[in-house]
Amino acid sequence: MVTGMPSPYTPPVTRATYRRSLVMAGVAAVVALVLLVPAGYGAYAAFGCIGLALGALNSGLVLQSVIRFATNRPSKGRFAGSVLGRLAVISALAFACALLFRPAGIAVFAGLAVFQILAIASSMLPLIKEIRQR
Repeated sequence: MVTGMPSPYTPPVTRATYRRSLVMAGVAAVVALVLLVPAGYGAYAAFGCIGLALGALNSGLVLQSVIRFATNRPSKGRFAGSVLGRLAVISALAFACALLFRPAGIAVFAGLAVFQILAIASSMLPLIKEIRQR
């Protein structure tokens, strides 16, 4: 970051939603480890945690990408290209885990899916709170 330039504005709700998603993913990871490791499915728990981490990484990169798009105003094509590139890398990593570490590697996709569900639930909380106040 260049010194002297103001940092781009990020709404507090956005930061809180992202932080809440990370906390919920951390709790899900701990629960998965606590339940699956004693049952003999430690590899599945580990790859599920990797999936949660990839989901968190993707979410953080989305946040940075949207901020960059809002401040720099690149073309929509360039923005779409960065979105597709990021999704391709995340998907390639997940597929590599699934193929190289069969059968437990498939849990990466479960971790990604769980993170997306947690992120959606996390983003719905402020909306539900606002609706209830009216």
